[in-house]
Amino acid sequence: MHARRSGDRSGGTTLEQAIARFLTYLTAERRASRHTVAAYRRDLEQLARFAREKAAANADRRPAPTRGKAKAAGKNPAAGETLAAGEALAAGDAPAVDGLDVLLLRSWLGSLARTHAPASIARKVGAARALLRYLERRGEVDKNAAAQLALPKVRRPLPTFLDVDAAAEVMEIPGADTAEGLRDRAILETLYGAGLRVSELCGLDLAHVTRQLDRASVRVVGKGDKERIVPLGSHALAAIERYLERRAELADPTTGARDPRALFLSRRGARIGVRRVQALVQRYGALGAGRADLHPHALRHTCATHLLDGGADLRAIQKLLGHASLATTQRYTHVSIDHLLKVYDAAHPMARKRSPS
Repeated sequence: MHARRSGDRSGGTTLEQAIARFLTYLTAERRASRHTVAAYRRDLEQLARFAREKAAANADRRPAPTRGKAKAAGKNPAAGETLAAGEALAAGDAPAVDGLDVLLLRSWLGSLARTHAPASIARKVGAARALLRYLERRGEVDKNAAAQLALPKVRRPLPTFLDVDAAAEVMEIPGADTAEGLRDRAILETLYGAGLRVSELCGLDLAHVTRQLDRASVRVVGKGDKERIVPLGSHALAAIERYLERRAELADPTTGARDPRALFLSRRGARIGVRRVQALVQRYGALGAGRADLHPHALRHTCATHLLDGGADLRAIQKLLGHASLATTQRYTHVSIDHLLKVYDAAHPMARKRSPS
């Protein structure tokens, strides 16, 4: 199928319409999370605004039609009057998808480079590529012009993690004399022991925890509503069981109601939220390890790094963490090697600098 000429609106698809359909596709067919869809929406709507502004600027630069040409087009301006510059781009007229060529996209990237970091630009290019790949499969564009764009080099920082002793100290901080303290200990142990994302932890239900003899596991609903089974270590299981003995104390002070399904409850008996978990991890990180910057994902990184240090296979770690790509999991090899080199430099006699004689 041949691409329609840019500017031909007969049967054409506007960029806004294409974006709306693409976002529906992400939600309904790809089952992308609402955060993913929201990120695509922001980036693609920014692209649509740029395309509209570019089209308006180009129209302003065109020579205005003369009175004779206006009459031929059915216009009837007053004597000596010409059409206003930019009238060719009528109000509400949106750019078409086949107007997304590589020149427009490069111009968009040039404007972004003045105000955005390389990582943000790379994400926006990824959104444009995904949209055009979707349209290419549907035959609405001949080729994916965004595939010709060069991505900026992005230096991904190594994951933040705690060493074994620091992790143990953080786990020990919550008190065992209140339901909230027991809950917090169970949350920390589960984040670290099972390597869960904070959204996965908050979404856990009581029915998701399974125990068979001396083994336990938890059923996790991850990105894209993909389910996986994650083993629970003995420390995490023991912490959860102690918390469950007093879970009933977490209830609405007025009605006594509590969420009947959620594993982890707030003080008022509702399912605990992501922000609350982030705050308590930060608090215990500062108290236990002197790390006020600690966040739930750092405990996930810590879990993966310690597994790798202990000899776990990368594929097994990938499955445990729910990574779609092994490349994501391989980031932890750099962390472990860096840690190993530091240990070597500090401990091996041949690595120490010799003092001048």
